[in-house]
Amino acid sequence: QVQLIESGGGLVQAGGSLRLSCAASGRTFSSYAMGWFRQAPGKERDFVAAISWSGGGTYYADSVKGRFTISRDNAKNTVYLQMNSLKLEDTAVYYCAARRYGISNYQAEYEYWGQGTQVTVSS
Repeated sequence: QVQLIESGGGLVQAGGSLRLSCAASGRTFSSYAMGWFRQAPGKERDFVAAISWSGGGTYYADSVKGRFTISRDNAKNTVYLQMNSLKLEDTAVYYCAARRYGISNYQAEYEYWGQGTQVTVSS
């Protein structure tokens, strides 16, 4: 069992930056690939970024490529999402998720989910 707790969300102006964190419980964190997803009001939850268990592989949605960076610190059981050059359309609840096997952009393949953290980008 893995429990995930996101933090770092908040209100930021367009063009600004935020760093989200996702702290995981359990001693096997380093064996899980991790992903970030987001859900904007009235929309379905979408893939944002994912990282392999070692951190050596990453994958991004086209909408965030070049602006967001996913990373992880297995010693701290934490995965991060650095978000730069934020846009109004980045406003959403951001979720982290874990899956035991390889990197994936399909939310159905993730076994564990956090409760989410709100990110609001204002003009």
